[in-house]
Amino acid sequence: MVAVWAVALAGPGIVTAALFQLSHQTQRDYIFVYLALVAVVGVFGGIWPALVCAGISFLSVDYFFVPPVYTLTIADETDIVNLSAFLATAALVGLLASRRRNALLQAQSLARQLQSANSELIRVNKEQAATAQAELRLARSEQQIHALQESDRLRRELLANVSHELRTPLGTILAESTDTTKERSPEETKRALQTIAAEARRLNTLVADMLDMTIIEGGALELDLTPVDLADAIESATERLHRVSRDREVSWDSAAARTAVLADWDRLGQIFDNLLSNADRFGPVGTPIRIDVSHEDPGLITIRVSDHGPGIPAELRNRIFERFFRGQTNGSSGGTGLGLAIVKGLVEAHAGTVAVEERPEGGAVFRFTLPEAPQPA
Repeated sequence: MVAVWAVALAGPGIVTAALFQLSHQTQRDYIFVYLALVAVVGVFGGIWPALVCAGISFLSVDYFFVPPVYTLTIADETDIVNLSAFLATAALVGLLASRRRNALLQAQSLARQLQSANSELIRVNKEQAATAQAELRLARSEQQIHALQESDRLRRELLANVSHELRTPLGTILAESTDTTKERSPEETKRALQTIAAEARRLNTLVADMLDMTIIEGGALELDLTPVDLADAIESATERLHRVSRDREVSWDSAAARTAVLADWDRLGQIFDNLLSNADRFGPVGTPIRIDVSHEDPGLITIRVSDHGPGIPAELRNRIFERFFRGQTNGSSGGTGLGLAIVKGLVEAHAGTVAVEERPEGGAVFRFTLPEAPQPA
């Protein structure tokens, strides 16, 4: 600012000295040189240095260039008008230049404010990004901890269930086969052998189900998918059920079931065996099991297996397909608790779905779907 005031005070004198070195013709255009000087001072110094520079320029012009020279007297009226116009113009130029300077200063101030705000915004964004990343890492850690806890819970439950399921048949087999404290009649020996055989079959079923469950969950299940007549599969499963439950009636519409599905014959039989065994276990004596086949979705065959048992409460329908989950059959538990979990795994391996439906008249309804076999060309 000191330099600007120095130019405002000394600039008119320097311009005057320079004009004295020029020709007389150039001296007539002195006004434009002084106006340029006032404009420069106004741009860099503001209104007051510009007004001072304009005043000194006016006096310099009057003293050195307006007759009579070397006096501040004005003899010609035209010169009075010209000097007045020069002074007004110089003041206007100084004012405009000052406003230009103020606008420039305001723009610079606004630019600094914007830069500061931008820097603050960048800092806030970085802090928010860091906070979001920390929250994401925390959520992932919590999810991993929950998964580990759930895995550990399932492992402990699996070990407890497996040990319980194995202990019961093994204990019975050992008790019946090693009891030598008393003599047994032929009938007692026969009953003991029948008990040992029944527990051995139960143990074999448990081991087979556990192996199937391991294969399904490990993604190692291999299916031999071929067109299978659904009626033949239902008829075979019904015959197998009658070997263990001779009096249980199974009703189904053979005409509706005479359709082909794309399935593995053995695994499809396993699905029906588990569902029919479950219905036989829960259904009261003398009540039938019903199998219905329908075409409800394009490319899929829907099969329903219904019984007249106690049904499945709504709060248990999400757990019914879990491993080792078992309901109550008239006060006693039955099965290994793996049958429905195996059904779910096998159905999904066939690209189908399985679910429990409500039945207004009571009982349970298991609905599953299988892909329809393509029709031969």
